[in-house]
Amino acid sequence: MNPSEDKLRGDNWLQRVFYFYVDGFRAMTLGRTLWAIIAIKVVIFFVIVRFIFFPNFLASKADTDEQKADYVRHELVDKSQKAKGERQEAGSDNVSEYSEIESRTMQPITDN
Repeated sequence: MNPSEDKLRGDNWLQRVFYFYVDGFRAMTLGRTLWAIIAIKVVIFFVIVRFIFFPNFLASKADTDEQKADYVRHELVDKSQKAKGERQEAGSDNVSEYSEIESRTMQPITDN
């Protein structure tokens, strides 16, 4: 590249970096094919697979944002209470230890 072409590319370092990569990609032969394969993989992973493995479950359970929030709140509270009831029904010593730790951590801190 002669000095007159360098002036056309700009004096700003950001422009020079940009054109460095543009010229590099333009000169590629095998690299273009590899970048095309990478782009196809990205589309598959982040677009198609998202719809297969992460369906919009809440849309089938509720229509509005408020209903969705109520559904999630209800599921979290029910699961928590059910798990706590199962621990208490088991009658293990872990439940009493958990309750003791929970009661100590719930007490307010006071300065003596």
